Amino acid sequence: MRTIKFIIQKEFSQFFREKTNIRMLLVMPVIQLILLPLAANYEVRNIQLCVVDHDHSTYVREMIQKVTASGYFKLNSYVDSYNEGLERMEHDNVDIILEIPSGFEKILIRENEAILSASVNAVNGQRASLGAQYLLAILRDFNREIRLNWIQFPKFNPVPIIKIEHSYWYNPMMNYKHFMVPGILVILLTMVGANMSALNLVREKELGTIEQINVSPIKKYHFIIGKLIPFWIMGQVVLTLGLLVARLIYGIVPVGNVGSIYLFSSAYLLCILGLGLLISTYANTQQQAMLISFFVMMVFILLSGLYTSIDSMPLWAQWITKINPIAYFVQVMRLVIMKGSGLKDILPHIIAILGMATVIIPWAVWNYRKRS
Repeated sequence: MRTIKFIIQKEFSQFFREKTNIRMLLVMPVIQLILLPLAANYEVRNIQLCVVDHDHSTYVREMIQKVTASGYFKLNSYVDSYNEGLERMEHDNVDIILEIPSGFEKILIRENEAILSASVNAVNGQRASLGAQYLLAILRDFNREIRLNWIQFPKFNPVPIIKIEHSYWYNPMMNYKHFMVPGILVILLTMVGANMSALNLVREKELGTIEQINVSPIKKYHFIIGKLIPFWIMGQVVLTLGLLVARLIYGIVPVGNVGSIYLFSSAYLLCILGLGLLISTYANTQQQAMLISFFVMMVFILLSGLYTSIDSMPLWAQWITKINPIAYFVQVMRLVIMKGSGLKDILPHIIAILGMATVIIPWAVWNYRKRS
């Protein structure tokens, strides 16, 4: 233990000697956590709407006014033909073309129904899907208002009506920041921790100081543990800063016990820092370590469930997520912060992460000993 203590002291003094390390580990994640959720907005706004109006009636004007007043759509242009609208869509100037047939108002009054045509630019699938749903909901609401004004329903409707009321649990306002900020905090913590630990050992190789350590009586596992513990402590500091930013900037207060997050992060940091040290044992230069770390982390991040639901992934990708530590942490953060899950709920995740750590850290120690 005394040897490990000296190595930890040496690592801390070496870390704080360089101001760049402090900026990379502490300042950069905070700035990124403030900026990224504001920019990575899942809400779809300012959908460019092109109207092809062949009717020019009062109801059409009211309908278009209702669509644009929703805040989701921006009236881009009024054109006389569908081809003009399509040309604008081909130049990416409009997202949706709403075509209103001639005699729309008369048909609606006479036959109590009319058909509209909407063409959606689906290059961006998510924007197209949400835009079409918004438009459909607004037109349905407009249709309901017209029917209420025109039709006198009988006191007892002979046709049974099934009405479904729904509510959103754990995120009642569907605030995307409550969904994204915990996940982004995990990604920042992972990137900083894995990169810093991967570069640290390789830097010793490049400076030649590792040769002095190799000829000293320090055991290999002392050296790896001594490298790991300082970053483990600083990782917890980064997590604390991130939770403070989430609370002060975005007003996100964990529903569950914060201690559960720190308990899981304690195991998670062992795993992810061990992975960084394992990468460093295979790399000879900082550039190699950075590239390998970037490759591994990008695969893990894209398969973490942060942007795409794991259940929607193909089966082979779902199997990969079983050995993806980031996927576990993202899920635990959302469970504790949004759902208020307790230790019993996240215990299987902790066991899985500890299982990975018990494989990765001895692997790093073994591989370092082999190369020394």
